[in-house]
Amino acid sequence: MRTLHLKGTYFDQIKSGEKTSEYREVTPHWEKRLQGREYDQIVSTRGYPKKDDPERTLVRPWRGCKRTWINHPHFGPQDVEVFAIPVN
Repeated sequence: MRTLHLKGTYFDQIKSGEKTSEYREVTPHWEKRLQGREYDQIVSTRGYPKKDDPERTLVRPWRGCKRTWINHPHFGPQDVEVFAIPVN
């Protein structure tokens, strides 16, 4: 299981189906946790909820991740290489 803690806006977009992938910048930290790894599921949480708070937790099957380049205000004005993780 891999857990991703999200800002409320991104969590709500995933929950509504508007956002289909979550992104993590390619850094040694995320390479170690994502590249070449297999998990049974991906858990997305709205911040750091209590363990028994299902309204702030989404559990989806793990379908891997892929490297790609995106431009997003969260990462700054430049294109950045990220891991795209399907969460829909």
